[in-house]
Amino acid sequence: MVKLNRIYTRTGDAGTSGLVDGSRISKSEPLMAAIGDVDEANSVLGVAVVQMVPGPQRDLLLGIQNELFDLGADVATPWGQKPGAYDLRVTERQVERLEEAIDLANDDLDPLTSFVLPGGDPVAAALHVARAVTRRAERSMVAANERAPINPAALMYINRLSDLLFVLSRHVNKMSSGDVLWVPGASR
Repeated sequence: MVKLNRIYTRTGDAGTSGLVDGSRISKSEPLMAAIGDVDEANSVLGVAVVQMVPGPQRDLLLGIQNELFDLGADVATPWGQKPGAYDLRVTERQVERLEEAIDLANDDLDPLTSFVLPGGDPVAAALHVARAVTRRAERSMVAANERAPINPAALMYINRLSDLLFVLSRHVNKMSSGDVLWVPGASR
């Protein structure tokens, strides 16, 4: 369990940050950008969650917020450590659960006939923001992975999460005002 007695440590004052294995890297490294972007994705997802009524989708997203902390820890743990050295890794089973949630939410949606604009219901709009930030986190993780390998399941997880957020935004809009569809050239 994590125990924090003091929030500031002064260890990052020189522009470095610690990884799970105790090593330190520059805060300007792509890996640190990925860790920060995962944290930001979790934060904006929280903005969507607090607007939702209690129910299965809200519960799902609360669980995903916890998994995003696990994802951040995974990304902050150098890949290739001896098995058991650091047990907190995203698993393919977690990716499969996201896929199952996508399929369940997508089952009652009409096929798309146009791109969807971020908007509609306020919760759907907040989920679209979370989706866009999650996509940025994915790009940051891919960039970091090009310098030093990241857990492949973590990369799959972040990719599926943005898909889930898109489908959930559509599901919320279906229960409310409907998707806002792109009309190409509408303002010409």
